[in-house]
Amino acid sequence: MPRYRLIIEYDGAGYVGWQQQDNGPSVQAALQQAVKGFSGEEVRVFGAGRTDAGVHALGQAAHIDLARAWDADRVREAMNAHLRGHAIAVLAVEEAAENFDARFSAVGRHYLYRIVNRRPPLALARGQAWHVMQPLDAAAMHEAAQALIGRHDFSTFRDAQCQAKSPVKTLDAISVAREGEGVEIRVSARSFLHRQVRSIAGSLKKVGEGAWPPERMAEILKAADRRLCGPVAPPDGLYLVRVDYP
Repeated sequence: MPRYRLIIEYDGAGYVGWQQQDNGPSVQAALQQAVKGFSGEEVRVFGAGRTDAGVHALGQAAHIDLARAWDADRVREAMNAHLRGHAIAVLAVEEAAENFDARFSAVGRHYLYRIVNRRPPLALARGQAWHVMQPLDAAAMHEAAQALIGRHDFSTFRDAQCQAKSPVKTLDAISVAREGEGVEIRVSARSFLHRQVRSIAGSLKKVGEGAWPPERMAEILKAADRRLCGPVAPPDGLYLVRVDYP
């Protein structure tokens, strides 16, 4: 049974998240319907990460198993034909080893959190970024974020519904930079806790607006207390950029 690796882009605004659910349309369900549309097969699309409702992807990875071999480019084109009307695009398809697993074979995940920092409301970026009107000091946010690099107990930034066995994760890199009226937070790790990136982004906003000093991030990380976390940033600005494999 041949296995295929997919790279997928989507606008998460109209979906309840990656995972198929009963309360609305999901990215996973749309992809599975697209596979059925061209192959006639009922398959499960296994994703590298279960993005929440409203979260976007520039390079989500997934895998599928099909009963017979198809040309990889034909799989991509056929899926995109059946995805018309959805804000989802299959960017690439390639044959994968039978032991490849989009989730468990991953060795790195990279996220981007976008903030538009201006007083006027968003027109073009509505639903695509967090609109923050008060001026943000991106340099102070970057300084504060460096305390999070390394292996730590991230309980402070862990959602109450997180199903991970341990709150201990290793953050490989994090940066905050301003580009015009935009502030971009980029975070890399092998894996993340539920809503960890959005929790970090919300806390960094407190630093950027001057409500917290930069050293506050190290203090709340060490406390391992969810009650000390800043407000969780909205899903609009979060993007799964890339998933790395050996």
